[in-house]
Amino acid sequence: MGAGPGSWGGGGGRSCGRAARSRGQCCSSSASTGSARPTRGSPVPDVNQGRSEELGRPGAIVSNHVSYVDILYHMSASFPSFVAKESVSRLPLIGLISKCLGCIFVQRESKSSDSKGVSGAVTERVREVSQDKNTPMMLLFPEGTTTNGDYLLPFKTGAFLASAPVQPVILRYPYRRFSPAWDSMDGARHVFLLLCQFVNNMEVVRLPVYYPSEQEKEDPKLYANNVRKLISMEGNLILSNLGLADKRVYHAALNGSSLPDNRHQKDD
Repeated sequence: MGAGPGSWGGGGGRSCGRAARSRGQCCSSSASTGSARPTRGSPVPDVNQGRSEELGRPGAIVSNHVSYVDILYHMSASFPSFVAKESVSRLPLIGLISKCLGCIFVQRESKSSDSKGVSGAVTERVREVSQDKNTPMMLLFPEGTTTNGDYLLPFKTGAFLASAPVQPVILRYPYRRFSPAWDSMDGARHVFLLLCQFVNNMEVVRLPVYYPSEQEKEDPKLYANNVRKLISMEGNLILSNLGLADKRVYHAALNGSSLPDNRHQKDD
């Protein structure tokens, strides 16, 4: 089903391989300046419990993408490596940390960027993680950009090319006044307004590890779409057919600038 600019502004067939139809572990927290108060529910039994070694370790954490705050949670929970814009590597301290984590940097603005090289590097890393428990987990946001937290954009296939199991995670940010979702506002202003709130809330749902079927292993797009449908269903998120190029057009309209010509970019 489609969706308009609401994906970021304002606030078929068998859908699973071997993923449990349950919410797995769920936790919520309310964080104020210098403090956090987490609560955790009881984990729902995983249908694959006892078979994880046989089926393989998850090669990547696959999460919806709402805000830069997502990174803070995932770093505290899993300390993973991730794919980031090339400009991140030049940020003070953050750039050094991301390099030490073995992050993969992408220059997605370049028309001549080696997309096959990036996909190949991600696939190799995901496969390595699934086979070696000492390799840091890979964190991937398959939507490729942030939304307002109500929608789920089409998934890129990079996380699924290795045919390795994935760990789906759903993030939500309940709010009353200012949304932590970083979708349309410049970063400095968003951080300032976010810090003006005494409390910012986050809800996290960690679904059971998703083990792809043989059909999904042979078809990464099917694998990606089925994981997307599962996250949409469990997270009560609306499926949207828009993507990063549409978001850039929307931002250009908001800023009154000329529309960027980004339609040449591949989705995968």
